[in-house]
Amino acid sequence: MAGKNKIRVAAVQFGVVADVAANLQTCMRMIDEAAKVKPDVIVLPEFVNHIAWYRDAAHCYGVAVSLDDVFIHAIGSKAKEHGCYIKINVTLKRDDGKVSGTNVLFDPAGNVVGLTDKQILMGNENNFLEKSTTIAPILETEVGRVGMYACMDGVIPEVARALAVRRPQMLLNSLNSFAHDEASLHIPVRAAENKVFVVAANKVGSLVPEEMREAVAARLKIDPSFLEGAGESQIVAPDGTVLAKAPMKGEAVVFADFDLSEADNKLRPDGTDIMSTRRPELYAPLGVESTSGGKTPGAESLLAGAGQVSGQGKEAVASALKMIAEGEKAGVKLIVLPELFHITDLDNAEKESFEMICALQSELKDAYVATSIVEDGMHVGVMFNKDGVVLKQPQLHKSGRHAWSKLGDEMTVFDAEWGRVALVIGNDAIYPETFRLAALKDVEVVAVPTLILEKWEVELGFKERAAENRMNVIVASKSDSGIYAITEDFTLWTEWKNRPFDGNINYPVITMSQGDGLTVAEIHPAASVNKMVSQKTDVLNGRPWHIAEPIVSEQ
Repeated sequence: MAGKNKIRVAAVQFGVVADVAANLQTCMRMIDEAAKVKPDVIVLPEFVNHIAWYRDAAHCYGVAVSLDDVFIHAIGSKAKEHGCYIKINVTLKRDDGKVSGTNVLFDPAGNVVGLTDKQILMGNENNFLEKSTTIAPILETEVGRVGMYACMDGVIPEVARALAVRRPQMLLNSLNSFAHDEASLHIPVRAAENKVFVVAANKVGSLVPEEMREAVAARLKIDPSFLEGAGESQIVAPDGTVLAKAPMKGEAVVFADFDLSEADNKLRPDGTDIMSTRRPELYAPLGVESTSGGKTPGAESLLAGAGQVSGQGKEAVASALKMIAEGEKAGVKLIVLPELFHITDLDNAEKESFEMICALQSELKDAYVATSIVEDGMHVGVMFNKDGVVLKQPQLHKSGRHAWSKLGDEMTVFDAEWGRVALVIGNDAIYPETFRLAALKDVEVVAVPTLILEKWEVELGFKERAAENRMNVIVASKSDSGIYAITEDFTLWTEWKNRPFDGNINYPVITMSQGDGLTVAEIHPAASVNKMVSQKTDVLNGRPWHIAEPIVSEQ
C-alpha cells in the first residue's frame, strides 16, 4: 500500500502505576491530548498497562492484557475516534500461558494491524517475559512502511537493522527506561545509521512501585532518584537531527511534520548507498549463536593517540613523524592516522605507501601505527611497528570515494601485547555490522583510519560503536578525530568503583582532537571483556541471532 509522504507524528510520555484500569485511563487521556495536534501516528511508551515490576509469574500474567479484552478495545476505539494510527506496548498474555512484551499497532479504523514481540529483555524482564521467536514484520500502512521495536531492542544495532534493511520509512520505539544515554545516543543513532525516521516515546515517573524504590535501588547499586523514567521522548530525522524532544520530567506530547520520502534516500555525500553496499555474506557470524568470550583480557589501561593530518604527501608524512616522536615520548602504545593521508597521486599510491611505512618505522620504538595504504589495487588498512606490518585489513564495502578498490572478504585481528586489535577503514566505519564482526572476534580496540563525511558519525556513530560493542574506538580523519574509551564501570546490580552512576549506563569517555596534531587519551582494553549490562542481558551474546535472517541474507 502506498503511503502519503507528508505526515505528522506525535510521541507521548507519561508514567504508569500498579493499577491496570488507572493506566488505561491515563492512556486514553494522553491519546486525547495528543489528538489535539491532529497527528497521523501517535506513539506511546513501553508497558503502558502495568508498572514493570511483578511479585511472581502469576502476578505478571494476571496484570497482562489480551487482544480481546477491554484495554485493547479501548485503545482501538481511540484510534478510530481520532482517525489515526496508534502504537502502544503492553505485556500480553499468550496462548501457552506465557507473557510477552508486545508492540501493538492500531489503524484509523481501530483494528490491530501489527504485533511484534520484544526481542531483547532487560534485566528483571528476563525473569517474567518471553523473547520473540519470529522476525518482526514491516507493516504497509496508509502513511508508509513502518517497523516497531521497544527499549532494549534499540540499545544494540541488530533489531533496528533487521527492520531497516527491508526499507521501512519510519521506526516506532516505545521505552521504559531510566537511562539518560537512551535519548542522547541509542535513540537517535538508529535513525542516522539507517537513514530512517525514528519516533520514540519514553516513560516518566517511578519505574517501580514507590514502596519498593529504596530496596530496588539498593539492589541495583544506584541512587533511588534514578529509578524514574528518563523522558526525552523524541522524533528523529534520517540524518540524526532531533525534530522534537520532550523534557526529562513530566507528561508531554511532542510532534513533528516531515516528508517520509526522505527516508528512501540512502546515499552518503560520496554517492555510497548505505544499504545496497552491505555485504550480507560477510555477516553470517551475526546469525549464529555467539562463541565470543573466554579471551585473556588485555591491559587494564594504556595511552592511545589519534593523529589528525590535513596536509598531504611528504608534508603529511613529516607531520606524522613529529606525532610519533611526541607519542613515543609520552608512552603512547597505538597511534592511528587518517586513511591514505600520505597519498598525492593514485597512480603512484603503492610506491608512496611503501615509502610512508619505511619513513614512520624509522621513528618507532615501542608504539604501533595504524593507517591505510594502497596495495595490489586495494584500499588496505595496515598496522605496523618498528619491525614490520603486523596486520592488514582490506576494505570490505564498496565506497563512492574509493570505487577503484577491490574488496576483502573477512575481518582480521591482531593480538598486541596490550590487547586484541582490528582495523576498520574508510566507509566500512558506517556499517554497524563491521564492528559487530570485530566484537565477535573478542576485539578490544578498533583503529579507524577514515574520512568523516557526515556529522552523525561523530555526534552518534563512533560513540555507539564503542558502547554497543564494549570496545575502545580510535578514529583518525582530516577533521573531528577522536578517542572513544569505554568505561570500566558498566554492569547494573554491581558496585561501580571508578565513578558514581550518573544516569548514563554505557556512554564512552570521549576525547576529541582540537585541530591537527596528536590527541592522546587513556583506553581500557580489559574492560571490553564485560558485556553484561544487567542481569541476564549481554549486549553481544544476547543479540537476537536466531532471527537475524534479514541482516545476513540478501534483501
